[in-house]
Amino acid sequence: MLTRAAVDAVAAVGGYAGGVYLRSRTDGLLLMAVLAGLPGLLFRPWWRMHVNRPYPVAEAYRSGQSVHLHDAEASMRRFPQLMAGLPFPFASLYEPVTAGTQRFGVLLVLREVTPGVPVSALDRERLREAADRLGQELAALAAEGVPVVWEGDPVLVDPLSGGDGAREAADRLAQALLSVDRHGRIRFLNAAAADLVGLGAGRLLGRVVWEALPWLGHPAFEDHFRAVFMSTEPVHFSARRGGDPAGDWLSVGLYPGHSGVTLMISSQESPAYAPGSVARPGAGLGSPADRASALYRPVALAIALTEAVTARQVSVVVTEELLPAFGGRQLAIYMLDERHLHLAWETGFPKGFLDGFDGVGLDVRLPGVECLTSGRPLFFESMEHLAAAYPGIPLDASVGARAFLPLIASGRPVGSCILGFDVPRGFSPEERTVLTALAGLIAQALERARRYDSEAALARGLQAALLPRRLPVREQVETVGRYLPGTQGMDVGGDWYDVVGTGAGLLALVIGDVQGHGVAAAATMGQLRSAVRAFALSGSTPQQVMSGTNQLLIDLDPGQFASCCYVLLDPASGSATAVRAGHPQPLLRHPGGRTEVLDLPGGVVLGIDPEATYPVAELRLARDAVLALFTDGLVEKPGADIDVGIERLRLALAAAPPAPLTETADLLIGGTGGADRPDDIALLLASRTNGPDAPEA
Repeated sequence: MLTRAAVDAVAAVGGYAGGVYLRSRTDGLLLMAVLAGLPGLLFRPWWRMHVNRPYPVAEAYRSGQSVHLHDAEASMRRFPQLMAGLPFPFASLYEPVTAGTQRFGVLLVLREVTPGVPVSALDRERLREAADRLGQELAALAAEGVPVVWEGDPVLVDPLSGGDGAREAADRLAQALLSVDRHGRIRFLNAAAADLVGLGAGRLLGRVVWEALPWLGHPAFEDHFRAVFMSTEPVHFSARRGGDPAGDWLSVGLYPGHSGVTLMISSQESPAYAPGSVARPGAGLGSPADRASALYRPVALAIALTEAVTARQVSVVVTEELLPAFGGRQLAIYMLDERHLHLAWETGFPKGFLDGFDGVGLDVRLPGVECLTSGRPLFFESMEHLAAAYPGIPLDASVGARAFLPLIASGRPVGSCILGFDVPRGFSPEERTVLTALAGLIAQALERARRYDSEAALARGLQAALLPRRLPVREQVETVGRYLPGTQGMDVGGDWYDVVGTGAGLLALVIGDVQGHGVAAAATMGQLRSAVRAFALSGSTPQQVMSGTNQLLIDLDPGQFASCCYVLLDPASGSATAVRAGHPQPLLRHPGGRTEVLDLPGGVVLGIDPEATYPVAELRLARDAVLALFTDGLVEKPGADIDVGIERLRLALAAAPPAPLTETADLLIGGTGGADRPDDIALLLASRTNGPDAPEA
């Protein structure tokens, strides 16, 4: 079922790869269940995805809304960590797999970029239909008592199949020519390629190219292969025949296509510059050319560390980003507390092995202690070297290398980080420099997490309570919400939106903006949202809701104020009543496309005048009309008149396609995701999908 869904989705939108992430038995963890059109091992770091990570798969699952990234610029703007890890030109589409209130996973497709051209409405609809079909099938399984969860590695499948080519023409070439499918399996090779390997074609067909030519599996070349499987740009590099330091130099060209990759290998003169680890296998990565191909991991680590809040999150980021970058298998992080090092995180070590090192003092002669007290990292190419430097030190069964990194932030010792490797290896000067610099970033992140852990946890908890995880689903009304935090200062603000179904069958649409940012604004915002919901659920009129919330804010926090707009809608008839408290006027797009700025009477902002009154306005929402509520961050820019921003938004809403509403929301908010956004942005759209037409205003 999952395989068919992935393959059909790839074909439906003209993609070349795709897959399905499914929820697992571990709360908050998605696992890749199917991977179509990509070599599994090259993309192993992305097999697991926590729903709280800043990746499009996680956002699609969390929000229940589709994510469409048509080119590298759109991907970098919204998900810089994705592009730091996969810095190639590719487009990607993510559709949540749901059925009613059940969330199962995410369907994804990779395809060629369309610079500046968003994903078409037809392709969006095709992908939605594929996800809906899969959601219904999984829901049927769940109804039969089948656990709809995934455990283990993904199933690898081919979305397309390619031809063998013209053998006679290929055999005339002096260059070695191989064709591999989307999983790296050899499907065709000419006579020169068979001679290069020294085996007949019959013994090579069907084998993975990195097994048939193991020197192509060198870590320095991994990113080249990732690039051609992710995008359509060819790649060229130099390599030693057989990986032999004395072997001939070869020129390797990789030419990607939808059904696979063509390899062209030919002899070449010794290059003017040869990467150290390629010229001298076993020397490790570290030369400028090698680092260029492996740089994405350290960059991803740096970006991810800026988003890590707790010490545990920092440790998880280091495990997921740092270890794969350097081929490590073991990690331990010790934190300094009252002149003793305490184990804060470990992975890969034998169970209980590190217990004897927990709580050691700074006067003990151990590499993890001395790297911190001296401020110098220590590198050992093998366990024999480590034992020789520290006689009698307990060792595990590993024979590999070790790196001990001091964690020092702004001159203050924070702890130690230990990296372990399965096999002996050298550390080039460049590698040592990079690891030492990354240790400084880790130390800063840990120090920041330790110092501000409690406040950050509180702030994020308040922010999570701010917005509804999922808007209520009504047959006659569709609602879509969007929220973007400000990029200056703490990413917690006072904007919010909400949709509340009342007992009388009416639907309350709410949007508000609390003054300021940070924990105080988030706390006030949470209180106001709860108050508005309570008033709405109790059957209060719009005027009573606004007056009661105003008085509550004055009682709770004198001097704090907030704006708000509250619309009570009858989904059946489209009639609505609205009140405003110092909030921007809503926009209304009529079924014919005419869009206007509503002129609703209003009162002063909440929290100023205990005697304030809030007049009620009547309006009607026709079928297929769109009501847009927004905060001033969407229309206000420093140095510009807010009316200019409102007019820009009105024109954008008028020009938006009539459906679906999620595309309209993406369009309206899409131009506001830049790096310099001083204010939060909240947007709430509502549209009647059926029922009697209301008269045109």
